[in-house]
Amino acid sequence: MSGVSPDDLAAVEAQLGRPPRGVRAIAHRCPCGLPDVVETSPRLPDGTPFPTTFYLTCPRAASAIGTLEGGGVMKEMRDRLAADPELAARYQAAHDDYLARRDKAAAEDGLEPLPRGTQTAGGMPDRVKCLHALVGHELAAPGTNPFGREALDALPEWWADGPCVC
Repeated sequence: MSGVSPDDLAAVEAQLGRPPRGVRAIAHRCPCGLPDVVETSPRLPDGTPFPTTFYLTCPRAASAIGTLEGGGVMKEMRDRLAADPELAARYQAAHDDYLARRDKAAAEDGLEPLPRGTQTAGGMPDRVKCLHALVGHELAAPGTNPFGREALDALPEWWADGPCVC
């Protein structure tokens, strides 16, 4: 957790309602100034694989994404993914980026990379399964994840009422 301040860890703990696990860095900050995405190690301190490299922590953003998911947008995205080879190629590139970033984190942490075939995030590259993970990836690496970008563009300004936690 080098480079992650105690204040940031306390904010993330308050956001999650539990102590965060495997935090390597703050991957993105909300416009309110608090962390909203953390980068996690590919393995938790006990060695358990943790394939979600970019973890969305802001409860307001998560709630807004949940509302979006409940509206059926993921089915529409899956249908477009199956029908649009260019979109599928961009989503595959997002998957490849995610794997590269996860492998780099493992190397920096002195860990073996997770085996190929271990999921990345949000169903990549074949499905659209979790917009929270895709949005986390897009916030951490802008311009990388096409479905994360679409979801972000559809969200309200979750930060407009101020920080999600004090």
